[in-house]
Amino acid sequence: MKRRTGGIVLLFMLVCGWHGIGHSDTRITATAGMLNRKLAAIAGPSDAVMAAGPDGHLICAVNADRLLIPASTLKVLIALAALHHLGPGYRFSTDFYLRSGDTLIIKGYGDPLLVSERIAHMAQVLSGKMEAIDALVLDDSFFAYPIVIPGRGRSNQPYDAPNGALCVNFNTVCFKQENGAWISAEPQTPLLSGVIPKIEASGLRQGRITLAANRNEGLQYVAALFRYFFNQAGIRTTNRLTFDPVDPSRDRLLWRSPSDKTVSDVIRDLLEFSNNFIANQLLLAMGAQVHGPPGTLDKGLNTLKDYYGETLGLKTGRIVEASGISRQNRMTARAMLTLLEAFAPHHGLMRRQGRQYYKTGHLKGIRTRAGYITAANGGLYRFVVLINTPGKSTARIMELLESELP
Repeated sequence: MKRRTGGIVLLFMLVCGWHGIGHSDTRITATAGMLNRKLAAIAGPSDAVMAAGPDGHLICAVNADRLLIPASTLKVLIALAALHHLGPGYRFSTDFYLRSGDTLIIKGYGDPLLVSERIAHMAQVLSGKMEAIDALVLDDSFFAYPIVIPGRGRSNQPYDAPNGALCVNFNTVCFKQENGAWISAEPQTPLLSGVIPKIEASGLRQGRITLAANRNEGLQYVAALFRYFFNQAGIRTTNRLTFDPVDPSRDRLLWRSPSDKTVSDVIRDLLEFSNNFIANQLLLAMGAQVHGPPGTLDKGLNTLKDYYGETLGLKTGRIVEASGISRQNRMTARAMLTLLEAFAPHHGLMRRQGRQYYKTGHLKGIRTRAGYITAANGGLYRFVVLINTPGKSTARIMELLESELP
């Protein structure tokens, strides 16, 4: 029987939630009325705009309660929930166990930033603990499989990278062609021979592709990359590889390696690069932290639902995954404005441009932007722009907001 996944959906509907408030809001002060009328003339019925002042008062609201597709601005929610449940100083870890006969087990816990530089450091440390590895065992059981993220496709594009408890380099490979030969586009990462056929099949001369064919493809790459760095560190290895959970009765913990990055660091990268893989790694890890392993989409969404509804007090929305890649996600501008109020102490983790700290979202026919505009007095305006009208952008609205908010 096919396993049903993603069955839990964060879904709340208030009676007023779908119809919204049109092009007015009684809480807007008369002095802001002109701005609201200008915004209403730009925004269509499938768009929403809201802004609030540094003191919290509402400045403008257009279709504030209309449920719309947030795209990647949704990442603000998983950032907040991860800070709440995992903590800003939390560090993911990777465990190394010894089994009889110089067998090394690598157990992952969903670290979204397990990258080449980190693996090279791990290999150097382990070279002081062992000289040879007779067999390698990978344990990715901290997350349950299959992991089906709504909206994620099967393309080789990085935004479709699959999630897992033990993944390296975001489950992607970066490459280019030079003098007729394939080479790595990242000096810290070798281009391993096993990925060449997939690169050639992509038809690209340079770029980044994902390892998404199946679960084993990603794990095979994990093993090959660890072997490369083990050899570089002077540890002898073989090609023996199995996939098996740690057995506490016979396996001895050799070393627990905490990440050199905190959750705050992870969130900075999440928001800077809008990385879908990171967003759903956080969701799965958070679900495992709160409800116990293995991490599943349902556990993650239940945890997110509780944070959204109980901690933030929001009752309108539909969340089916954490990155914003799914067009099934729905949120109101008013709810997003509440998220921004809670995220204000962490606004420095967002991308900055001029007066703005912001997060954008892009899907076909969807353009969104949410964040903060610095005020002359040092405070922060909060703004939300959700454009669900195909062919329109957030540019005119943002120009108007920046010009009208001192």
